[in-house]
Amino acid sequence: MKTCIKNIRELVGIVPQGVLRKQGAEMNETGTLADAWLLIDGDRIAGFGTMDTLPEADRYIDAEGGLVLPSFCDSHTHIVYAGSREGEFLDKINGLSYEEIARRGGGILNSADRLHETSEDELYRQSMERVQEMIAKGTGALEIKSGYGLRTEDELKMLRVIKRIRENVPALVRATFLGAHAIGRGYGHEEYVRLVCEEMLPAVAQQGLADFVDVFCDEGFFTVEDTGRILTAGEHYGLRPKIHANELAVSGGVQIGVKHHALSVDHLEKTTDAEIDALQGSVTMPTMLPGSSFFLGLPYGRAKDFIQAGLGVALASDYNPGSSPSGDMRFVMAMGCIRMRLTAVQALNAVTLNSAYAMGVSDEVGSITVGKRANLIVTRPLQSLTMIPYMYQTPFIRHHILSGKEINA
Repeated sequence: MKTCIKNIRELVGIVPQGVLRKQGAEMNETGTLADAWLLIDGDRIAGFGTMDTLPEADRYIDAEGGLVLPSFCDSHTHIVYAGSREGEFLDKINGLSYEEIARRGGGILNSADRLHETSEDELYRQSMERVQEMIAKGTGALEIKSGYGLRTEDELKMLRVIKRIRENVPALVRATFLGAHAIGRGYGHEEYVRLVCEEMLPAVAQQGLADFVDVFCDEGFFTVEDTGRILTAGEHYGLRPKIHANELAVSGGVQIGVKHHALSVDHLEKTTDAEIDALQGSVTMPTMLPGSSFFLGLPYGRAKDFIQAGLGVALASDYNPGSSPSGDMRFVMAMGCIRMRLTAVQALNAVTLNSAYAMGVSDEVGSITVGKRANLIVTRPLQSLTMIPYMYQTPFIRHHILSGKEINA
């Protein structure tokens, strides 16, 4: 079946076939087409052009002067969790830091305790609510991490839930094993690293539950040496590395990630020129999480410096119960503009094509490209792309289309 979106004020996010990411000056550019149509054939983008060449189709969607852009891609989430951590929110208001809360047994360990007590079906139910919320706000592809299990059976439980989500939502989903998110209760540091490498990873691989392996390489969590061991073990089982790095300190996580050809290094609130230098010429996408900076009062990533140095940047939500309890990628885009001083075009590239690259799916989604999956946002009538981050709380989505089908008509 062919569906044509017509009367589009502007198509935004047009990228030639074969372009998988944008770096440096490329971040300042995106293809656009005014007074346009876009044709969907089945679940794929089949073509686009100007209204004077409107093609025949089985059905039409009238954009009525709205923009059409790629659905958001969110390459860093922790949305499989149980309950909430609003008590720690009050602790933060009262002046406790992320590290202080963690030392008191809160943070990730708190979530691990709750998850252990929650049935798999209930965990799936709660997590699906968050996924549906994200889709309603324009996300069409997302990566979901484990890491609130911290024991083998609970990490596997989380990954099974992610698999169920993947099989039951129209969004594109990728799974990451993050057993090395914190040291599980009752384990010594070395004992836990061995558990991740020698028990968790083989079990995850045997059941085929993850695409990536991740490590929280930061002060008070896992060292560069720990990270290297875990990534090497993960690579043995065919899992590509992704890294939590430089959220709390300049940790060396970026450098070890580049050494292991990590697909992305994420957070980067604390970086120096050495991290920028390390990323030059690499396959690794620096990914910044402005929602976490906003919620925790941390520095925002040096996105402009990275771009000026010739690198690309991705932005993601970090949706989790403790440090970024929101999966609204429109807000992430807005923070990219308001706090990180990106232009609307730079921010769009960061939350679409580059974030798709950061989870290995930019050949499939993240841009207006013939042959890619038809994951598209049709906006209400807007004057320009800049209106989306500028009026960052005003509803802007008229239609969200995933794999060629409207999901909120």
